[in-house]
Amino acid sequence: MPTNFPTSVDNFTNPTANDSLNLPSHSTQHANANDAIEAVESYLLNGGQGLTLVKKQTIGSAVSTVAVTDAFSATYENYKIIISGGTSSANGYLKLNLTGSTASYSMFMIYGSFASNTVEGAGLSNTASWDYAGGMQSGQYLYMNAELMTPFLSKYTRLSSLATAQTHVNTGTATGVHAVATSYTGFTVTPSTGTITGGTIYVYGYGIGQ
Repeated sequence: MPTNFPTSVDNFTNPTANDSLNLPSHSTQHANANDAIEAVESYLLNGGQGLTLVKKQTIGSAVSTVAVTDAFSATYENYKIIISGGTSSANGYLKLNLTGSTASYSMFMIYGSFASNTVEGAGLSNTASWDYAGGMQSGQYLYMNAELMTPFLSKYTRLSSLATAQTHVNTGTATGVHAVATSYTGFTVTPSTGTITGGTIYVYGYGIGQ
């Protein structure tokens, strides 16, 4: 019996303790189970649904740039990048750019201070990276929570992220675009000043249900 997964749940006939090996057919039982297992494996390895971890990388010690390779592929169209833990030598922000491309990044950030209800904005046009993609505080943490749309496709790549403006007291959200219709498989993270140490970079793919 061909598996119904992922359209619906299979309804297998379970043998009982007193059944003979041909009732139900022993070979059919194994064939059905193998078909279902293979369908699940193929589904998960080819996108599935929800978020799937595709890359995990530890940041080194006192580095001024971090290259992440083999992060994007045809399996997923859209991705989430999370950086947590670690520390930095100075207060600032984390820049993000696609591997080998240092031009045509634009973004706009809406931000404010935890100590104020004033809303401010900051824009960048045709720069070398998305400059406010994440944050860092000296002696405390690194963070990034960014989403990239279609970085592997030969189309413009869109960015959406929780952002920072210089220090840990400012926070906001940002959107951006990389106006180059090229396929990319990786990205680079760079501190705005000083160096970063430790912490982990996680890259997740958004499943497309295939």
